[in-house]
Amino acid sequence: MSIEAKTNFLNETEKALSSEITARDLTTVLRILSDVMQHYDLFQTPTGEPTKDDLLECYLASQKVHGLSEKTIDRYQYVIRRLMNALGVPTRQVTVHHIRGWLAKEQDRGISDGTLRGLRDVFCAYFGWLHREGLIERDPTGNLDPIKCPKKRKAIYTPIDIEKLNTKCTELRYSIRNRAIVAFLKSTGCRISEMTGLNRGDVNLHSLEVVVTGKGDKQRKVFMDEVAGMLLKEYMDTRTDDCEALFVGQRDERLQPGGVRSMLNKLADVAGVKHVYPHKFRRTLATNLNRRGMPIQEVAAILGHENLDTTMKYVILNDQDLKNDYRRYT
Repeated sequence: MSIEAKTNFLNETEKALSSEITARDLTTVLRILSDVMQHYDLFQTPTGEPTKDDLLECYLASQKVHGLSEKTIDRYQYVIRRLMNALGVPTRQVTVHHIRGWLAKEQDRGISDGTLRGLRDVFCAYFGWLHREGLIERDPTGNLDPIKCPKKRKAIYTPIDIEKLNTKCTELRYSIRNRAIVAFLKSTGCRISEMTGLNRGDVNLHSLEVVVTGKGDKQRKVFMDEVAGMLLKEYMDTRTDDCEALFVGQRDERLQPGGVRSMLNKLADVAGVKHVYPHKFRRTLATNLNRRGMPIQEVAAILGHENLDTTMKYVILNDQDLKNDYRRYT
């Protein structure tokens, strides 16, 4: 698929729908389209003299050399092109006022502060790199103030939540597969892209070990509990297809992240569990392992984090945990 054509298609789709649906729905639509488009070749029909941002191409090439995943590079390209298309000025003429004005318009459109902070981070990385490489005289993001976001206490799944999800899997299609997915996410803490990228040969049901490929194509070993291993074996025994993927969809093709999210949304509705999404399993595992005494360095290794600060954001301490530890140490 032409990355440029994909980016332009998403930009034009966003522009066309921005006045028709809410910002939240628009984000959902664009994410689903991005997942679906992975299965198709898309090429833009030329309507005139093609244009190319050589500076952006240089930056993306450097990130590829550094080992960033194709998905991350696609996101960087999409976000930066979206900004440049909106500003309508050459990269070397962009000022901090341009970027602030665009972020303010996005905020007025209902974009959350968390999303705006992510956009700002991409712009700072891009223009900062251009300045360090001597490709622009001044970094327009140098005076771009950080975007403050209220710190919300993130939730994890309770044992009751997990039991409800497991029980209600029988009310959906592909219940055996769905139970295996829930158990797999719960016990391994894999990212959704890591799980959907797995092949049958990556899993050892005897040792309950899985070799996953994470960000930057870095491989690591994760582990399953016995329940996850049993349910995964049960699911594999029902398979009659020859697809190498560990999990498949209705056409016996590799299950995509969008398909997992859709299944979990339906499961949440029938189970009566709020805020069900893949990454929450990852946070739940990190918290539970830490509560049971696993050193934070080992939790980081399981999650595939190189920075312990990142892992600490996943570990949720509730008031009772703090109170109990306080009583124990004082």
